[in-house]
Amino acid sequence: PIIFLNPDKRGKSRQAALGKGDRALARLTLIEDNSYNASIIKRIGHAPKSVLGIYREGGVLEPSDRKHRFDFIVPPENINGAKPGDLVVAEIESGRKLGQATATIVEVLNFDQSITSKGDLPFIKIALYDHGIPYTFTDLAIKQAEQAKAAPKAKRTDLRKIPLVTIDDEDARDFDDAVFAEPDTDKANPGGWHLIIAIADVAWYVRPDDELDKTAHERGNSVYFPDQVVPMLPEALSNGWCSLKPNEDRPCLAVHLWLDKNGRALQHQFVRGLMHSHARLTYNQVQAAIDGNPDKFTAPLINSVLKPLYGAYEAFCRERFDREPLDLELPEKKIMLDKKGNVQEVLTRQRHDSHKLIEEFMIAANVAAATALEESKQPCLYRIHEEPPAKNLESYRNFLKYIGFKLAKGQVLMPRHFNQILQKASGGDYFDAISQMTLRSQSQATYTGKNVGHFGLALRRYCHFTSPIRRYADLMVHRALIAGLALGDGALEDNPIDLEELGEHLSVTERRAAVAERDVVDRFSTTYLASKIGKTFSGTINGVTKFGLFVTLDDTAADGLVPIRSLADDYYKFDEKRMALKASRAKKVFHLGMKIEVVLKEANPVSGSLVLQIADQSHSNRQSNRNSRLKNVKKQHHSSGQKRQRRIRKR
Repeated sequence: PIIFLNPDKRGKSRQAALGKGDRALARLTLIEDNSYNASIIKRIGHAPKSVLGIYREGGVLEPSDRKHRFDFIVPPENINGAKPGDLVVAEIESGRKLGQATATIVEVLNFDQSITSKGDLPFIKIALYDHGIPYTFTDLAIKQAEQAKAAPKAKRTDLRKIPLVTIDDEDARDFDDAVFAEPDTDKANPGGWHLIIAIADVAWYVRPDDELDKTAHERGNSVYFPDQVVPMLPEALSNGWCSLKPNEDRPCLAVHLWLDKNGRALQHQFVRGLMHSHARLTYNQVQAAIDGNPDKFTAPLINSVLKPLYGAYEAFCRERFDREPLDLELPEKKIMLDKKGNVQEVLTRQRHDSHKLIEEFMIAANVAAATALEESKQPCLYRIHEEPPAKNLESYRNFLKYIGFKLAKGQVLMPRHFNQILQKASGGDYFDAISQMTLRSQSQATYTGKNVGHFGLALRRYCHFTSPIRRYADLMVHRALIAGLALGDGALEDNPIDLEELGEHLSVTERRAAVAERDVVDRFSTTYLASKIGKTFSGTINGVTKFGLFVTLDDTAADGLVPIRSLADDYYKFDEKRMALKASRAKKVFHLGMKIEVVLKEANPVSGSLVLQIADQSHSNRQSNRNSRLKNVKKQHHSSGQKRQRRIRKR
């Protein structure tokens, strides 16, 4: 709502005017529709005491948190050595003064040179500070990584002649998995397949309780940003001995899998090996080759390497069809930067069968690892995904009911029940909305020592085995496999491990990384859109709240807010069950999943926030705001006149 502060009715706070950011108890008087006059009763809280932001020339502090809607003034005596462009922490001065609040810079955040972005954008520094992500290694950890050498060939299975290949994105920074497939030669398994999934042998280089292990445990995982990565392991390992680079020998922990023609696992065997990647391929490259457009790198590999991989993938697809895991595909942003670190374009990542192929291979390897640990009676750090919570399901069912869909009660809920709803909605107006609500209804996947299965994947047991370069959970699984299968040094120690405590820690670091990555992508996206103020975009409503609409733009997948105050053609009420804003007078409704046209009104790269406006309301909103203010002024004049007349009569 639009609230006009009545300056002559400050009540108990008469002696101290409110400052920006202060919280106050006020008595509101309705003027019209969504506008009010406010009489302050008392202040109930001052503005936050500290703020992270960018110091700008001219004594201005631009806050990084989108909750701060205004800049702060930094007087010359409060700069304390900060230079324009520095990321700083400042203490907010008393918010009691009128006008912009002032701040005193108390710390200039100096980051390791390796964290400096290519351009002048401090987005990664903001994310690291905001989320408390460790970004420097101790000298001992760096020294240990740099002193690493090639692993000895003794007691390792020689896999170097097998044409294992890596398949990743073009911008991948490390290569921790390689794949191979061939038809099974066993006559008892007609149409079956033999697979090898080879994973970098991080456990050889990172031993329990050494310096590398301590820093890896603290980080929990690598954090991936558009222009760089904050790795779990120092570069000498993450991009060196633990990266499966093409045409170089690398130690690995590999699993042989044998499948029948329908993709069902028949048996598995883990080996500690020495491999030699025969090619570093990309998803687009592989898909183009299979679609009939090979390049000079993929042409020699089509028949011997790529077609067998796709043959095994087709078998996995049959198994997946029978298993029916949750089938959700939501857009993911990809930031394209130039050599200077400037945003060139924001794209939606394309998903090909080549992506799904690698995903299915990795899932199969993860299941085999969990199975092997259970068989060898080793502790397993499971990756679990519990059934949706009852509270979430209640909201989900209410939403479906009001748009004509139904999720039955009184049955054992399975992922296929969600898939059936998505299939019915496919191609309709509510498909995107149902996809979003389906995702929001789910539990969050976590790490734990207690196996409850993986609901989303429809699997009875599951762990993470395939990415020990970037996930500490996978490293623990590698150590347990080495111990249980007697595969040599670097095994899990005999000391008891509190898997619940470890799982909780790693679940927290994973969520921390995900939020930091999303924040940085939002800021890069906003930077790209900042030059497009006033332009119209098509989008989809992905969230509805009592204060406005969240819209995902189609071209960039960037998210912005349409404040409810900008819907000035009517008074809108929030319908929580239908996830909609409904107009009081007209029949207009804005609902989740609705396709709309919006105008970009504001873009703040430092906070990563976008403010949008419904396209066909842009003109009417300006006129309505103008009329609202005129009516408010007239009412105030009328009210003042009545008071003067009452005072005259009393006299």
